[in-house]
Amino acid sequence: MYAVAPILLGALLNLGTAALPPGPSLTESSPAETDVEEDTPFRFAVFSDLTGGERPRVFEIAIAQLNLLRPELILNVGDLVEGETDDRDELNRQWDDFDQRAAHARAPVYYVGGNHDLAGEVMQAVWDERNGPRYYHFIHRKVLFLVLDTEDHTPERTRELERMRTEALARVPEEGWGALRDSDYGRAPEYSAGNISAGQATYFREVIAANPDVRWTFLFLHKAAWERHGGTPFSDIEDALADRPYTVFHGHEHAYRHQQRRGRDYIRLATTGGVQLPAKGRSMDHITLVTVSDNGVDIANLLLSGILDKTGHIPLNGDDVCFESARCESD
Repeated sequence: MYAVAPILLGALLNLGTAALPPGPSLTESSPAETDVEEDTPFRFAVFSDLTGGERPRVFEIAIAQLNLLRPELILNVGDLVEGETDDRDELNRQWDDFDQRAAHARAPVYYVGGNHDLAGEVMQAVWDERNGPRYYHFIHRKVLFLVLDTEDHTPERTRELERMRTEALARVPEEGWGALRDSDYGRAPEYSAGNISAGQATYFREVIAANPDVRWTFLFLHKAAWERHGGTPFSDIEDALADRPYTVFHGHEHAYRHQQRRGRDYIRLATTGGVQLPAKGRSMDHITLVTVSDNGVDIANLLLSGILDKTGHIPLNGDDVCFESARCESD
């Protein structure tokens, strides 16, 4: 039973954000580090959006399946709670629920923030109180992990986006999730691409410069920050990574997509319990298993419908759960 929120990482590593400037921890190792040789092969796992209309039982099953696979670390691409409220008691109840479920994992779970976690000043304040830094880094087995915050707006823009988002979400019960795109919020560039502040970009450029000899670099963020038109602070992070191998994982759209950008893999994960939107592409519950070795990186996407325990069944009596709505409806 093991979950690691950023606040624990901050206590152990003195990690930085805009409020906590980078310190001598820029090259320190993860608290999950073991005494195994640093350059030996290892595996970590990534799960995708579980909220934005969470479907029951899926995340619990995913955690049980991850325990069967035994990755050394577990990361994600954000949207861990539903959010959508300024009620602190309700937000803390949601985080308590997620923390309790994530704690069933055998490996440490590193938190990444999405719009459902951070799209508002109250939600950001609750995250800060419970989880600490909204963006951070750590090193495990000579591999650099960068966790970004794509809701990194000015306070004024945060309030404006929150107002537009609240108005758009009020239309969803009657019009469906498509109402989000057909709204002022959906037309805002932050809807799909979020925002990376100059301060955040500076933090990661310094981290990257301080760690030139890592085997690989992985980035985890919720929204596709590179889709903003024109030069953005995220481009500065990409420029800093230009001479090294790296891989990007993101989410938000609830549909899988692989693309090559700057000669690197940029992978949009689908769902691990979130509402499914097959009109956008393949929308299925899955987890991603990443193997790092001296030969490079191998990435396998595992459908939750196909990870069986020793009895030949999906854990937690999950044989009756629909993990891909488009296929369930066609059967």
